[in-house]
Amino acid sequence: MHRHSRSFYFKYSVLVQLLLLIVGYIVWPSTVLASDYSQRLASVASNSKLTEQDKLYQLFDLIWQQSLADYPELGTYYGYPAAHNRWTDLTPTAMAERTQQTPQELSALANIDTSQLDPKASLEYQLVVKSLQDTQQQNEFYGPLAAGWLSPAPWPLSQMSGAHIEVPDVIASMPTSNLKDYENIVARLEGLPLLMEQVLGLLAESKDAELMPPKIVVQRVIEQVTGVLDQGVDDSSFLTSFERFPDTIKDRQQKQLKNAAINAVKDGVLPAYQTLRDYLEQTYLPAARVAVGASELPNGEAWYAYAARSYTTTELTPKEIHNIGLQEVKRIRKAMQSTMKSTGFEGSLSEFFTFLRTDPQFFFTEPEQLLQRYRDIAKQADPQLVKLFGTLPRLPYGVSPIPSYAEKSAPTAYYMSGTLEQGRAGVFFANTYDLKSRPKWEMVALTLHEAVPGHHLQIALAQEQEAAHDLVKNLFYTAFIEGWGLYSESLGEDMAMYDDPYDKFGQLTYEMWRAVRLVVDTGMHALGWSRQQAIDYFIENAGKSEHDITVEVDRYIAMPGQALAYKIGELKIKALRQQASEQLGEAFNLRDFHDAILEKGALPLDVLEQRTEQWIQHTKAQP
Repeated sequence: MHRHSRSFYFKYSVLVQLLLLIVGYIVWPSTVLASDYSQRLASVASNSKLTEQDKLYQLFDLIWQQSLADYPELGTYYGYPAAHNRWTDLTPTAMAERTQQTPQELSALANIDTSQLDPKASLEYQLVVKSLQDTQQQNEFYGPLAAGWLSPAPWPLSQMSGAHIEVPDVIASMPTSNLKDYENIVARLEGLPLLMEQVLGLLAESKDAELMPPKIVVQRVIEQVTGVLDQGVDDSSFLTSFERFPDTIKDRQQKQLKNAAINAVKDGVLPAYQTLRDYLEQTYLPAARVAVGASELPNGEAWYAYAARSYTTTELTPKEIHNIGLQEVKRIRKAMQSTMKSTGFEGSLSEFFTFLRTDPQFFFTEPEQLLQRYRDIAKQADPQLVKLFGTLPRLPYGVSPIPSYAEKSAPTAYYMSGTLEQGRAGVFFANTYDLKSRPKWEMVALTLHEAVPGHHLQIALAQEQEAAHDLVKNLFYTAFIEGWGLYSESLGEDMAMYDDPYDKFGQLTYEMWRAVRLVVDTGMHALGWSRQQAIDYFIENAGKSEHDITVEVDRYIAMPGQALAYKIGELKIKALRQQASEQLGEAFNLRDFHDAILEKGALPLDVLEQRTEQWIQHTKAQP
């Protein structure tokens, strides 16, 4: 998965579906800019001296600047100028104010005469308006609670998102080139107790509004908070940046900065985490829901139907998605049985699953062995890319372990974007916890999904678009991003990565995993399934370990609807490839098709379909 899908969304929609996707702008503190933001928007929208296109891009500038001012973590994470010394304001006043911004932005954009825009500007207008409309609809369901950067669900924290796990990532992403950079890190560490105090206020608000997560979600969060506390000061992930300094910072200053950071963690950060854990254990957990389905929330049935539409960028209903999942499970089981026979295994598919989950030959005994194998697979994949893509990203990537404080409740792997501006590579994070649940046969498919040709290649190319406005460049559509990641697993066939039948079975297992998601996510959140029912269905149809399956099901409970995006997006990309191949015949070129799909970054699936059809007709017209 892309961790963005876990953290920031554009203008509060991921993370932030979670951190998401989110030159030289002047960035005002949000309290200053927000005071006249509406007037600034209206002034540009009504300026008759501007062309419609200039008006559009000046509005984009304002919206983007406001995003960076409201969410300084976005600037940090993506390498844009930002107030790197502060956190997003999560007070009720600030969050209510941000909720009001979205209709103001939509109103200003509605003044644009789109008939006067060139094709590029017209597409960008369409994408920004769609994103803002999605944000407004989310806000209409759960108000200011939806306008934070903490969670794509109606509650402020889950094991997949929230300040308790996001802020260590932000600190680790901060630039460390000069004295000011380190002073910013210290300032953020010193400001973290206030941020956590605001988070406690949000938790209390969600409790009062009866927008409570299920107990299993709160229990997972408590485990993660405990993991941060167990690190103590000496091993704190908050202090990693202070292990080495650039030569431009004098020894005396290095000592002062490190001492200040240590004191901030010891006297402020860890006590704030302790207060959070106490509240979660003593107050929040007892009030949490027993039922796991989103339909049990106030207006939950309508919200989940919206979430399904939003994440998939389609008009599919939960029931329709559920049925698609059942069909895909049936199809993939047949392919699994065929691949199983090619290994020489004699027995049922269920017995083969048990064999794959338990035989020692499929597991490493040391974390570094697992990480090295992922790195070797990545090196094998890299030179194959030129066969499938005409344009490749400049940004490099690496493989690292998921931090110890989060690994127990974290998924098998995830990707976090880098930034050319800050000189930070993308990272494929692999989970080294409980190695007996990390089989070798899943590693090729997982590397193709998280690294190349999956998330790293697609997201880095999107970030490197030179012509796109920064606002548009960093829009986030889960169905495209995760659909591309899942589609990339199937490209292992074109890259000769599945010569080993066990690796091929691993690819089918991962495809089955995403098909099962359609069934169990909609099952729990729309059709009344229990957590155990979802786990049992998963075990019956996939060869993944029971630990991995349980973590996955709990993830779907924490992020209703998000898991639907993968398979729906993949099916659309595969359908478009088939359509292009059939219509173009010998003129079809897979490299050109992939370049066309990725050219404009992440897109809603309906827009992707329109653009692909235009590309097919354009290609047909070529001599």
